[in-house]
Amino acid sequence: EEDEQHRQQTPEVPAKVKSAFEAFDYQSNNTVDIREIGTIIYSLGCFPSQADVHEFVAEVEEGQTGVVHFNKFLPAMTKPEDINCCFQVLDKEKKGYLESEELTKYMTQEGEVLSQEEMEEMLTALADREDNRIYYKDLIRQLTVEPDM
Repeated sequence: EEDEQHRQQTPEVPAKVKSAFEAFDYQSNNTVDIREIGTIIYSLGCFPSQADVHEFVAEVEEGQTGVVHFNKFLPAMTKPEDINCCFQVLDKEKKGYLESEELTKYMTQEGEVLSQEEMEEMLTALADREDNRIYYKDLIRQLTVEPDM
């Protein structure tokens, strides 16, 4: 029952994406440096390869300015198929979830290497408290819910 309440308290996705973005918007002008994009995406529970991050940046960067505007970032970040494929790349056995250890191994050895502290923060946010697995289908649902109009 407590789990149900916990789920309902999850903020709407655009709000999640916005707060992740704002954490790196040092000038408070709705833009972030393109070098922060990978970190923002990871903090949202998405783990693209370096190549995918570069592709994503190319799609959302404002010209050749080295910055990304939130209005471009949000729609690009909330496409369900993009989020889903991030996880499926790691879920080779198609289990529908990832073990925390698998994710930690991937995130601390490949791609943008995260520190142990960053990794723990991410797992606290993403992993199920009971069995320490990341059920990404639930995450994707949370990240792609259309706000009620």
